Amino acid sequence: MMTAMPFAGHARPIRAVAAELVRRGHDVRVYTGRSYTHLFEEVGARAVPWQAAPDFDERNYAATFPRMRDRKGFRQVLVNLEDLFLGTAPAQCTDLLAAHDHQPWELLAGDPMSLGTRFAAERLGSRWASVSPIALWLPGRGIPPTGLGLLPARGVRGRARDAVLGAVSGAGTAALTRRYRRTRRAAGLTPDRETFATMWYSPELVVAAGAPGLDYPRTDLPRHIRFVGDLTDDGAPAADAPALPDWWDDVVKAKVPVVHVTQGTANVDPHDLILPTLEALADQDVLVVAGLGHRTGPLPGPVPANARVAAMVPYPHLLPRTSVVVTNGGYGGVLQALRHDIPLVVAGGDLDKPEVAARIGWLGAGIDLRTGSPRPGAIADAYRRVTTDPGYRAVAARLGAELRALGGTRAAADLLEAHLDG
Repeated sequence: MMTAMPFAGHARPIRAVAAELVRRGHDVRVYTGRSYTHLFEEVGARAVPWQAAPDFDERNYAATFPRMRDRKGFRQVLVNLEDLFLGTAPAQCTDLLAAHDHQPWELLAGDPMSLGTRFAAERLGSRWASVSPIALWLPGRGIPPTGLGLLPARGVRGRARDAVLGAVSGAGTAALTRRYRRTRRAAGLTPDRETFATMWYSPELVVAAGAPGLDYPRTDLPRHIRFVGDLTDDGAPAADAPALPDWWDDVVKAKVPVVHVTQGTANVDPHDLILPTLEALADQDVLVVAGLGHRTGPLPGPVPANARVAAMVPYPHLLPRTSVVVTNGGYGGVLQALRHDIPLVVAGGDLDKPEVAARIGWLGAGIDLRTGSPRPGAIADAYRRVTTDPGYRAVAARLGAELRALGGTRAAADLLEAHLDG
């Protein structure tokens, strides 16, 4: 049994791992929201939809979770954690226990943000692993407090900064840890010693998207955490895969660099990044391809002559032809860009995206704009820097080579099979 939160950035990477396991002859079930059951059925897995858990549409969180209406930034993070992730966990556990009663499994492999996975595994005494499509950046020695997009400390002042902010961050996450413990009781479990940083992950095995080279230098990462690169299956069938837009020949025949801009699939207000990027590059000798995520209506603004727009553009076709990606910092999209050796301009606004942006900037694989809603001038300047300094592309290529070498979905399946047999 696998679990996947019903978000595009979670379901699709986990679908890729499920597909590889199915190809190897395993009977795979996946517990997820109804909007994503078809994705798993396409690759031969059996979908188990949310029942007791309050299913939702990621395009309209507020319909199910009213406190999430019109929230961004740190407030959104807190409400996400309290209402969506922690709040639905006991009901997720109920669903998983019912699925196990119907047909037991040998291994539970779960999305870490599907916290019901942990609860069900503990209730059943089941062997379990985490399959993490999100960035796994745990706190540790010499690492700045996570969530603030900070760079590693330098000197005495930097260490003092981290100590102060670490204490403040600890006080804030202590409230969420207490909420986690109350949620455990609601799921019929006794207290444990997990913290906000660790409660999401299996202590047995964590199969993590990404690479060690994408984090700040550290020597204290637990041995059961195994990075496997980019969890993308470009060859998997997908009935809902976006068709190539009618202007695709413009990309194929382009004699100028192709720049892709995306805000991902969650916060998709085009005023944040899409429209400023179109304005920033309108006079540049480039072809801009904008992906609008779940937006289906026209952009609320003019589209420059050198821009092409679609709701979704298939990455297996687009990224091999792309020179630079301007992104909100969604982790899956960043990994796919790096896997194609593409440097980035990152506007990380909320959730984990400031952390992604900070690491890309610190490593030198792109520019961290330090905001989720940059001005056109800042985007234009960042684009100029990443295209005139070959160092950015060189770092992106080094990280891309590391991601490719880690094995992706095949390595993930190898680790899960070994854990199943162990």
